[in-house]
This record gives sequence, structure tokens and C-alpha cells, in this order.
Amino acid sequence: MKIAFDAKRFFHNTSGLGNYSRDLVRILAKYFPENEYILLNKNKSERGADSLEKSNVHFVETSKGKMSRQFKMGKDAQKQNADIFHGLSGELPLKWDKKPIKKIVTIHDLIFVRYPQYYSFFDRKIHFWKFKKAANSADRIIAISEQTKRDIIEFLKVPETKIEVIYQGCHQAFKEQQQEEFITLTKEKFNLPERFILNVGTIEERKNLFNIVKALKDTDIPLVVVGKKTKYFKKILSFIQKNKMEKQVHFLEGVSMDELAVIYKSADIFIYPSFFEGFGIPVIEALFSKTVVITSNTSCLPEAGGSDSVYVNPENYLDIQSKIKFLWNNEAERKRRADKGFQFVQKFNDEVIANELMNLYQKVL
Repeated sequence: MKIAFDAKRFFHNTSGLGNYSRDLVRILAKYFPENEYILLNKNKSERGADSLEKSNVHFVETSKGKMSRQFKMGKDAQKQNADIFHGLSGELPLKWDKKPIKKIVTIHDLIFVRYPQYYSFFDRKIHFWKFKKAANSADRIIAISEQTKRDIIEFLKVPETKIEVIYQGCHQAFKEQQQEEFITLTKEKFNLPERFILNVGTIEERKNLFNIVKALKDTDIPLVVVGKKTKYFKKILSFIQKNKMEKQVHFLEGVSMDELAVIYKSADIFIYPSFFEGFGIPVIEALFSKTVVITSNTSCLPEAGGSDSVYVNPENYLDIQSKIKFLWNNEAERKRRADKGFQFVQKFNDEVIANELMNLYQKVL
């Protein structure tokens, strides 16, 4: 079988969609080496280099021209005699020739419909048009959670029979034990507190870092934050400075995946009170790291967190505060929940996901 991918995110996105794309290709190439995997894009980067070292993974430059991703990438996949084209980020090419090829698209979320205030009018219209078009032309749609599946049915008016839920996994670094020397160096490099709670994700309104910081006011619990800053960061920084919390809240940048894995494993608690997610990969990363999770009782987050994570109302910083204090002061409870969470998260292991993807590919052919 020959499978072609829209590899724009694979090569050029550092987080969410990029990690999904790279992990998907990596696990398919590992568990189903008999197939050929083609990465289509106008250029490549150093990201995903480990997958390209495999003999069954190839980069193919798309045809030149304006909007080649929309108008030429599909035909390029057909010229490569691909059996399947998989759009990894909610889009499919608009033009194809008559050669047979099956089309699959992964839709991660429809947050731009549910929370329009986070997007410009123009972006909302473009996103909706692209997703609707891809959903209609695909032979099958992958939703990355039951929540996303429900949203696709409701907002894109797609029949349930066309949608398959296949969860995401996470980077291998979170499943490996890093060397002691590397752990020590990482802790020193980032000057990590002896004990801390951790938040990972883009610092934007939807991720709700502000309510974490408010919950920690008047406590001595250190918070470590890893994530790209947006304009929303200024609001948080202003609160931190006003309440003299500069020594309590630590913002880290330039963190590699292996360093991030060490930071997750070093944290007492991982906290992720996002208002809405398509899936919530950081929750999975924490569970694989054997770190107890506090997350929101909304959207797909209970799907990702399982029954032994601790759930909060993301709107209520006092609820967040009480759950943090409960776990912070109870080591036995942290360990019990972390151990149970580690058992639960095995359902998101690479081999399980690779098998589900391959079953879907074989089903559409």
C-alpha cells in the first residue's frame, strides 16, 4: 500500500498539528514497514528527520505554482500512484485527476465554531469552508476524540457512519526514562524548584493560565509554565507583578522534547484547566510521565484524563485552588492517581493507534 500525506504541518509546525503529523508517520513506518509513505510539501525541514531516515518514507516536492497545496498536491499524489491521500489537518486538496485514490482527512477540533471570539471573522469563514469541503469529499474522516466527532456531526452535518474516532498518541520521549545525568543537567539549566506544579501549552486565553495563577495567589506553591507567549501573556504578567508573584511563577522557553519530558516527570502535579480542547495531548504526556493531572471537566478532557485524573470547573479559580491544595498536600493520593493514570494511558500507545489507522486504511480500499 502507498499512502501520501499532506506534510505541511509535518515539516513546519512545532507543536500540536506538527506533533500529530510526525507521530502518525513515525508509528506507521515502524509498525507497518511493508507500506510506502510519501510526504508531500513544497519543501522540507529538519523536523521529522528521523522518519525520513527510514527506507519506506520519502519526501516528494509538490509541483510549483500558486496555491499548489490546494490545486496540485492531490494530482501529485496520484502521479506517485498513491492508494490513499491523508490530509492531516482538516484539509484536502481541491483538484484531482481521474486516477482512483481514496481520501481521508483528520479533523482535530471545531473550536473556531464553538469559540468564535478567539478567531477573526475572516479566519472563521475560511476554516469552516475548508473543513466542510474536506469532510464532504473525504471517503472517511478521522476525529481525534468523541467530542470532535459530535462536533463534526453537529456543525458540518456529516453522517456518523463516515467518521472514525482514532485517538492521538504522544512523543516517544515521554515514555522513555532519561539518563540521570541529563535529568540533573535539565533541572540545573532551567533552575527548576524542588517541588512545583506544571502547565504546558500556548499561553492564550482558551488555555486559561490566568485562573491557575489566580488560584496560586496567597500560596507558596511554585508554578512552572512551558509555552509560546501571545498577547494574553501581558494580562498574566500584570497580575503576577501586582501580586508580587515573580519568584513563584517561572516561564521557560527553548525547551527540547527530551527536556520537556524531564520537566513533566519532575513535577508534583500537571495542571491543564483549558476551556475547550479537541483532545489535549499535554494530558497524555503527563499521564505517560506518571504525573498526576488536574484538568477541566469540559469538552474531551475527561476522555484524555481517564477516571483517576482530578477535574475542575475551569471558570472557577477557587475550585482549581482547592484541588491543587488537596493533591499538593497528599503524596499518597498523588502516587495512587498517577499509577492508575499510567495504566489508563496505555490505550494511547503507539501500536494501538497504528493498528487502528491501518484498519481504517484497509477498510476504505
